[in-house]
Amino acid sequence: MQALVVERLSGDLSGVALAELPAPARGPGEVLVQVRAASLNFPDLLMTRGEYQFKPEIPFISGLEFAGEVLEADPASGFAPGTYVMGGNKTGAFAEIACVPASKLSMMPAGIDFAQAAAMGAAYSTAFTGLVELGGLEEGQWVLVHGASGGVGLAACDLARALGARVIATTGSPAKAERIAALARPDAVIVAEGRFREEVARLTGGALTDIVFDPVGGDVFDESTRCVAFGGKLIVVGFTSGRIADISTNIPLIKGFSIVGLRAGEYARRFPERGAAITRAIARLAQAGAITPAIDRILPLSRWREGFEAMAQRELVGKVVFQPG
Repeated sequence: MQALVVERLSGDLSGVALAELPAPARGPGEVLVQVRAASLNFPDLLMTRGEYQFKPEIPFISGLEFAGEVLEADPASGFAPGTYVMGGNKTGAFAEIACVPASKLSMMPAGIDFAQAAAMGAAYSTAFTGLVELGGLEEGQWVLVHGASGGVGLAACDLARALGARVIATTGSPAKAERIAALARPDAVIVAEGRFREEVARLTGGALTDIVFDPVGGDVFDESTRCVAFGGKLIVVGFTSGRIADISTNIPLIKGFSIVGLRAGEYARRFPERGAAITRAIARLAQAGAITPAIDRILPLSRWREGFEAMAQRELVGKVVFQPG
């Protein structure tokens, strides 16, 4: 089979290449899947550099998540050959065939295609865990979503809006604002530069935001501490800005807000029943047509470099989906 292999760590993707490998053999409790679509996530890029918290042994097949068709499975797994599934593992998605534990897969919701299913899992699981499980999102609340051009940010906008929240999306690029507005349909899109608290206050009628969803960090986090309402929550999702922010603890004390760290994958591992419930909730919303993943482009796996470089250069509005074969 053809697969995208990280052969050595590098800052310029020079250690990444397509390779012909033997198809994996299924072990006990595992499922073999013909990959029809696999989506690119920011951790995939970081892992090519050795900059992600999970550091797989070199060499490894890149890719967190995919959607496809079951080739082989134990009858007890609940997945029969021909079943359409979505899911993934920490690696292995960017290949023609993937082998993963049955516990890492779920049935594809009706009404979505392979590309949408591949783009849904990690982004929407992260958004749901942050906004609903940890953030306690309620209908009518104001949510400030940073990094709204990325897959996770767009998923957070889409999910919050579907659950009845009022959404302010932010971007660091004025050129992306119109596309974000069309894809995510938030109540407003603003550029997160400098002192944007005043704009947030104006949009919310002075109420500020009940939840801040922040995958960006750095200066955006700093200003977000001024945007969160008393009793609100600032959800720390990541640091795509490259700077991990510091905060004086008197700020959340005086303003009465909580800072909550989000690791959706770890949350699901520690609380598997909640993880399964999140997956089911997302599937119900998708099947009802309430949420739809935003896809920037669909590429054959042979054009993997284009997708990775577009992500590195922050050109994307939505997910990159690769199609092996």
